[in-house]
Amino acid sequence: MILMVEPDDEVPLYQQLRDRVVEAIAGGELRAGDSLPATRALAADLGINMHTVNKAYDLLRREGLIRLGRRTGAVVVRDASLPPDGSLASQWEGRARTLLAEAVAQGLSEAEIQRRCRAILDGFRTSLESRS
Repeated sequence: MILMVEPDDEVPLYQQLRDRVVEAIAGGELRAGDSLPATRALAADLGINMHTVNKAYDLLRREGLIRLGRRTGAVVVRDASLPPDGSLASQWEGRARTLLAEAVAQGLSEAEIQRRCRAILDGFRTSLESRS
């Protein structure tokens, strides 16, 4: 798995890193039991501060996607093929509402928004099916 971040992006580096890991889980590139790179090693590879990686990993831990252990490091605990826990739907809906509102406010049509959402979902489905 290759994680990439854009230092000049307006999205904070820790959020970019968290987002790339979530996308890798959704796409089946990372599965339950897979280890993530050590904090120091990943920070060095990306040329970012170690605390930035720690912040991203802590977010993923709080979201129930990884487990952090002294001996095991960061390990994926969530498999995209398993059903979600009950609290996810309301949390996700709030974030989705904001993203959709941004798209509408910027002038994207409903059809275009739906087309793009479908393409993203199809990409995740294709990745998961090819790994099964």
